[in-house]
Amino acid sequence: MTLDTIDIETESFGEEGVMFDATRIADPRFVQENRRPAHSDHRWFRTAAEAADGDSGYEQSLSGRWKIHYAKNPAAAPAGFFHPEYDCESWDDIPVPAHIQLHGYDRPQYVNVQYPWDGVEQIDPGEVPERYNPVASYVKSFVLDRPVEDGESVSISFLGAESAIAVWLNGRYLGYATDSFTPSEFDVTDALVEGENKLAAQVFKFSSGSWLEDQDFFRFSGLFRDVVLYRRPRAHVEDLRVDVDLAHDAGSADIALRVDLRGEGSVAARLAGVGPLEPHSDGGFGIRLENPRLWSPEDPWLYEVEIEVRDAAGEVTEVIVQRVGVRRFAIEDGLMKLNGRRVVFFGVNRHEFGLAGRVQTAGEIEADLLALKAVGVNAVRTSHYPNSTVFYELTDRHGLMVIDEMNLESHGVWDRIRKLGAPIEDAVPGDRPEWRPALMDRAASMFERDKNHPSVVMWSCGNESFGGTNLRDVAAWFREVDSRPVHYEGVFWDPRYEETTDVASQMYTPAAEVEEYLRHRRDKPFILCEYAHAMGNSFGAVDEYIELAYREPLFQGGFIWDFADQAIALTDRYGKEYYGYGGDFGDSPNDAEFCGNGIFFTDHSPTPKLQEVAYLYQGFKIRIDDDGFTVHNRLLSTSSAAYRCVVTLSREGRMLRSEDVETDIAAGDTGRVALPIAVPAAPGEYAIDVSFRLRAATAWAPEGHEVAYEQRVVQVGAPPARVAAPAPELIRGAHNIGVRGAGFSTLFSTLYGGLTSYRFGMTSDGGRELLKGMPRPHFWHAPTSNERGWEAPFEDGQWLLAGRYGRVREPLTRTRVEQDATAVTVTYEYELPTRPATTCDVAYRVDGSGRVEVTQTLHLVEGLPSLPEFGMLLTTLPEFRRLRWYGDGPEECYVDRRGGARLGVYDRDVTTELTPYLRPQEAGSRTGVRWAEVTDDRGAGLRVESAGGMEFSALPWTPDEVENALHQTELPPIHRTVLRPALMRRGVGGDDAWGARTLAQYHLPTSGDLVFDFAFRGV
Repeated sequence: MTLDTIDIETESFGEEGVMFDATRIADPRFVQENRRPAHSDHRWFRTAAEAADGDSGYEQSLSGRWKIHYAKNPAAAPAGFFHPEYDCESWDDIPVPAHIQLHGYDRPQYVNVQYPWDGVEQIDPGEVPERYNPVASYVKSFVLDRPVEDGESVSISFLGAESAIAVWLNGRYLGYATDSFTPSEFDVTDALVEGENKLAAQVFKFSSGSWLEDQDFFRFSGLFRDVVLYRRPRAHVEDLRVDVDLAHDAGSADIALRVDLRGEGSVAARLAGVGPLEPHSDGGFGIRLENPRLWSPEDPWLYEVEIEVRDAAGEVTEVIVQRVGVRRFAIEDGLMKLNGRRVVFFGVNRHEFGLAGRVQTAGEIEADLLALKAVGVNAVRTSHYPNSTVFYELTDRHGLMVIDEMNLESHGVWDRIRKLGAPIEDAVPGDRPEWRPALMDRAASMFERDKNHPSVVMWSCGNESFGGTNLRDVAAWFREVDSRPVHYEGVFWDPRYEETTDVASQMYTPAAEVEEYLRHRRDKPFILCEYAHAMGNSFGAVDEYIELAYREPLFQGGFIWDFADQAIALTDRYGKEYYGYGGDFGDSPNDAEFCGNGIFFTDHSPTPKLQEVAYLYQGFKIRIDDDGFTVHNRLLSTSSAAYRCVVTLSREGRMLRSEDVETDIAAGDTGRVALPIAVPAAPGEYAIDVSFRLRAATAWAPEGHEVAYEQRVVQVGAPPARVAAPAPELIRGAHNIGVRGAGFSTLFSTLYGGLTSYRFGMTSDGGRELLKGMPRPHFWHAPTSNERGWEAPFEDGQWLLAGRYGRVREPLTRTRVEQDATAVTVTYEYELPTRPATTCDVAYRVDGSGRVEVTQTLHLVEGLPSLPEFGMLLTTLPEFRRLRWYGDGPEECYVDRRGGARLGVYDRDVTTELTPYLRPQEAGSRTGVRWAEVTDDRGAGLRVESAGGMEFSALPWTPDEVENALHQTELPPIHRTVLRPALMRRGVGGDDAWGARTLAQYHLPTSGDLVFDFAFRGV
């Protein structure tokens, strides 16, 4: 490719003239120029008081307001703009950090596997688009907060620049760097001037490195992390490393410190509260710590090494406080262990993403991590790039194990090999020597910055980039410089160099297949670096994986995909705000709402899926029986005695009694505890709840926060018999059948076939009409993301037609009317337009109290596809928005995602019951519902009952209306309340969202007769 040089020869840098040539951004070997070597992310302060305050006099923030010029490609970028005399005052302002695409330039683009230029420009790996490669030219004027002192050097660090950056100061070219997610730091000492300095940077959206940054995320560009000016005093620790050697019995630990001291001076170090580190002959320092307090997710204790640097004259030049976690993470006896205990990763993948894209404050990142801690998550994978430094400081402090992943994904190239038959030689980075410098640079930049964080327990070579010698060499380098295990999943697809990874790692493999794999391959511990693809209404049957992790020692857990939906706030043409996904920005190619995979929503509020996450990731597995309960303590280091254990007895939603019980079950052990409460002999349905709660507040939850729970439901005696009311009156008309009694009336049409009226209560016009249309048997719901992924509508679409267009067979002559001593029964037979054809009978039995018992019988025949659901659709008044039910809750739940739900009585507003997934879909249903009421503000409305428990949904929209909306704002105005009692809905599934079906045990049967009984009445 050819690109014009966008720069002219600049002032000399060092002793030779240097210029920046933009054509080199298309050279994979051009990784950096004049960038300072990567180093540890420690901070240095002038005094101990500064260190205590966390405000360093050696740092000057250059974040804030910058000037920007936008060009659609390098050829259109302004030449010479970095010169002091070039006037940039008329340029727009832009905040830093920020993505330019969220401030009116270029456009956001969401693609998953596809490269953003695919089909737009014909380029080969390493080349960059010529016609459309947005360039942001930045300018910032600044004055040093104080003069440069003798012996000081000054650097500027761009902590995140996507995807490549060239930098000038006062017209002098400083250098160039790639790797969007690690610091790009340049020395500026000789380029500084007194007074105002002009800092200029040019950020390219696409560089050759973009071929290595094909992660599943929005494609942005610009300065998206802070820009900081650093001063280095005359005696300075440029890099430091802390290593901990924990004795096998954990009775002692040796802490070793190595420093890279620049300038003449000396270093002294002490372990706060313990004593000084002694100098070693190799130039390092060390101390033995007896009976150390170990770092773990449950007790993330951090020691502090206080480092003091003095110059040759003995004056203190800097103070450093390095936090140290004493822990050992290693593969021992073939298993990954933390401090000698087998680990199960209750993990989550997390993109660094919020309402401002990949620009997050420390407070926002901390809120994310605390929310994860509160639901039992113990590990995070930084998918698929190094995060901001503050992330690691917070995971150290709050106790989350981290798989630190290098900035690498070339999924779009791998797809050519995997699916389109391209030769293995085409792999990027593969075995191609031109990509090796970039990989080694990215590995070193991540490692050197993050090496001292105890939360980092594994290094990951990247994501979905196939395999090859380059990745093999990266893994070997990690092992040369560190003892932590190395992870890389791509070996599963390219097993030529299995030594690349120390753990067997796969993605989205069904639990049964994991178990089968481990029957034959037992050479490495196994994790799922991605599993439980939580796109939309998903996260079904994840319990299969957790149970396997405690049945098969080699399976050591996994990382949910993923933390939060990636989406961008937009406003539609009517002024309504919504969250946009791929295609909403005029971006093409795009991958639509595939960015909506979170267990948290875009605003990082919890989705209903989190109810199940908390249940499955809890540290105590509880089983309740008649006279006691068994607890398996799955924690790594904490006894159950650390938590308050509360046992509660309830009857049909009303608490009867609550008792505390003391437990002391050691980590890893199983113990039995007697129930302090007996179930009464009086007939009724009782629930026994066992709950473990925090005894005191923590950083991540208040006192009383529940960390584990289980429930057992006990039925004592038979439900009370219903008192029969006087028989209703039967009225036989030519075209209608009327059934009426005290305070109610119903009307069945033999002309149109169905229940056309249900009036309840005494009013001047004969009672309040509670129906907005004829109830109909229903077999369909708005497809979930997973169902669309495996193309369920293509297979099951005839059930949509069956529910919408099924017809009553000859209603005028074949409608059956039966009367007995207490009730009248009206039965219709529906012909369904399925292939092969089938029928559904619906019988309405109306008693004298106005209670309507409904029996639906679906006659299935061989050859029919799987049913999305089997139930009835009833529409009632929109003012019936107050929902109250006795059943599973409080959050939505489905047959394969109900472990975290508990039987109780709950209240909600119907207008908020459709869960706001990025794309509207089936949502808001509950399992195990005994009864549900929808009422108006005065308490009048409709009650639905099912003695055996049903699935129940109350929404403001029909499934058709939900399915037709691409965003929440496209749902129509509310005209009705839609009730959908059902025998069962198909489970939501979630092994993946592009082909994995709901597990067989969570499907409705496909043959025989299905019978669903429920009842409704006015209230």
